Parts: sequence; C-alpha cells; structure tokens
Amino acid sequence: MPLVVGALLGGLNALKDYIALHVLTCLIPAFLLAGGIVTFVSRGAIIGYLGAAARKISSFGIAAGGSFFVAACSCTVIPVSSGIYHGGAGIGAAFIILWVAPAANILALIYTGQIIGAQMVVARIVSALLMSFVVGLVMAYAFYREENNRVSTIQMSSGPLMSKKGVALLVLLVAWLLAPNYIVTHGPYWQKVVVWAVGLAVVSIYAWKMIDAEKIREWLKETWWFVRTIFPLLLAGVFIVGIIGALLPREWIETWLGGAGLRQSFVATMIGAITYFATMTEAPFVHTLMNLGMGKGPALALLLTGPGISLPNWLAIAKVFGVKKALVYVPTIIVLGTLVGWIAGSILG
Repeated sequence: MPLVVGALLGGLNALKDYIALHVLTCLIPAFLLAGGIVTFVSRGAIIGYLGAAARKISSFGIAAGGSFFVAACSCTVIPVSSGIYHGGAGIGAAFIILWVAPAANILALIYTGQIIGAQMVVARIVSALLMSFVVGLVMAYAFYREENNRVSTIQMSSGPLMSKKGVALLVLLVAWLLAPNYIVTHGPYWQKVVVWAVGLAVVSIYAWKMIDAEKIREWLKETWWFVRTIFPLLLAGVFIVGIIGALLPREWIETWLGGAGLRQSFVATMIGAITYFATMTEAPFVHTLMNLGMGKGPALALLLTGPGISLPNWLAIAKVFGVKKALVYVPTIIVLGTLVGWIAGSILG
C-alpha cells in the first residue's frame, strides 16, 4: 500500500508542477502558434514541390522543413503522409514527413526546450534533419523501380507560402512564446506571467486590427483542435511519468541508460520504438529519466524514436504503405536512432 500511495503522489506532484509552471506561459502560446501555422501557411505551396519526379535534394528539404510545423504523433501523422504520397509525392518525401513530424515538430521542440534545455533542442533538430535525409534516400532507392512507375499528380504551386500579415502574426506569436523565459531567466514565476500578459495584449491588438474576423475564427478553430487532441494526452502522460519516476530504481536507469555507450543508446531506441508516446509527452518522460541518471545520448535517442515510431505505428505503416516498406523503414529508424544517440552521447557528454 505505501508503494501505491507513493506512486500516486509522484504522479499528482508531477501533474501539479506541470500545470503550475508550463500551461500558461508555454502551452497556450504554443497551441496558438501551431494553429496559426496551419491557418496562415499555404500547404499547397509546400506540398506542390514534393512530387516523385522532383529533385530529391529540394523535395527532401521541403518535406523535412515543412514537417517541423506538423504537430502529430507517430500514428496520427500516417493519414497525412499517406494522403501526400497517394496524391503524387515521392516515397522519400512522404516517409520524411512520416518521420520528422512526430520526431521533431515545433510543439515538441518548444516543450523540450522548456523542460530539458536549448542544447537538447538543437541536438534534436540537427539529428532529425540528418536522419530524415537518410530515411528519404533509403526509401527512394529501396523502391526505385516502383517510383519510376508512379506519375506525380500534384500541381506545382508558385504562390507565396504566407501573406505579409500572416508572417507578422507568427513572428509575434514566436516572440510571445519565447519572451517569458528569455526576459525573465532567474526571477520568480509571476514576473514571467507579467511578460506573458504583455505579449498576449500585443498579439491580440495586432490580430484585431490586421487580421480578418473569418481568418481569426479559423485560427482559433485550428488552435482548439490542437488543445482538445493533445492537452488531455499531455496531462495523462505527465501523470504516468510521475508514477514511473517514483517507482523506477535509480540503479536500473544508471546501468541500462546511463553513460554514452552503444548499448545504452540501443536500449533507449528500442524503448522508444515500441512504446507509444503522444507528441510532447516524451519530454517530461525523458526529463524524469535524466534526473534518475540517464545519459544525454540515450536521452536524445528516446526523444527522437519515442514519438517518431511505435508498435502501433509499425502495424499501421504496414497496413497503409505495405509490409515491404514497413520492413525497410522501421529497422532504418532503429539503426539510425541508435547511432545518433551513441554519437551525440560522445559529443554532448
């Protein structure tokens, strides 16, 4: 009974700290930013350059860069990637989206920075980009003959990615998101709330003066989709993480996930590759393990593979794209995740 009580208290304490310190100044601006990206960025202008006949370096770059702005879990991104693929995108670009969107989307990166720090965010971005190009090349050349038989049906779009008003609004949202933690670095939390409130006023006034009412309604609708889809999973995830942190013995973490060895990176990668993580829930989980002795290399491997793939993801990919593609994609991610964690562990210390 004391063990159960201690575990529940660990979950409740983690939930309390999370709600008190992250929801207002971090999640609200982040959700509004994600909704703004969906509303104001022209998806047609991005997707239009991902056709199977497009140059790989350009289509891969656009797919990887655009995927940072698609906040999705390993399973929920499959319909997006599949739709783009069957609409005419090359298999390399489609699987880059399948990888980068859950492994390194903007919401997950922001939250990782808030909890774990900027160093891990930079490592996560660089690693996800490098892995994405390898994944794209592996898939493109593994199914080279099949790709040659496909004809792109996506029309090229030469229109702008965003309007000037949309760009300005997203810049203000990013500034609002970053300001509380970069202006108030060591002060009490109420000072961050003051900075946050000022930012909210600036964003609200600009949107009211410069953005059409219909566009604002669309923006808020998209934002609400992110809130109702992700926020409940975040609360459940943080609670479970708190329980795990209270139950896991430090000695086990230090033995199997501590340091920067290849074995530790592989174990972390396999934990991530099998377990399902909703986007953003991987950050508090990894933070808890790092406090118990997990090394930075294995932590990065878990940050990437935790939300990037999962056992349900394996099965869904096999169903949607075919068993052969799943048998190429999943081992590629496991090998790359292990190597990236191992190399990063040597660099980050």
